[in-house]
Amino acid sequence: MGMFEWPIELGTTEGDYFEQIAVLVDTGASITVVPREMLERLGVQPIDREPFELADGRIVEREVGQTWVRVEGRARITQVTFGEPGDATVLGVITLEAVRLGVDPVNQRLIPVRRRFL
Repeated sequence: MGMFEWPIELGTTEGDYFEQIAVLVDTGASITVVPREMLERLGVQPIDREPFELADGRIVEREVGQTWVRVEGRARITQVTFGEPGDATVLGVITLEAVRLGVDPVNQRLIPVRRRFL
């Protein structure tokens, strides 16, 4: 699947202020990655440190937190990774599922989806 950029907004943990950022939509990424500087500016605090596997197979550790993310007008509190220099800024599937959006890879856009429980 091809990857593409999309604008999202990151908010403070209270959800009273948001900043826009362009992210790479990547259904192979589980968690949203945002530059540390932006998360710190918004007052987001790390709550854990986790290992992540990169596309080349290397394992790195990154801090994670949670805050408001707004995509296509849909806002939810979701997990975010504190990106370090050289890390891509990525919209992961945890956030996509939280805001009920899927990926249309042919037209390179996000589309609404229904939740399922079976």
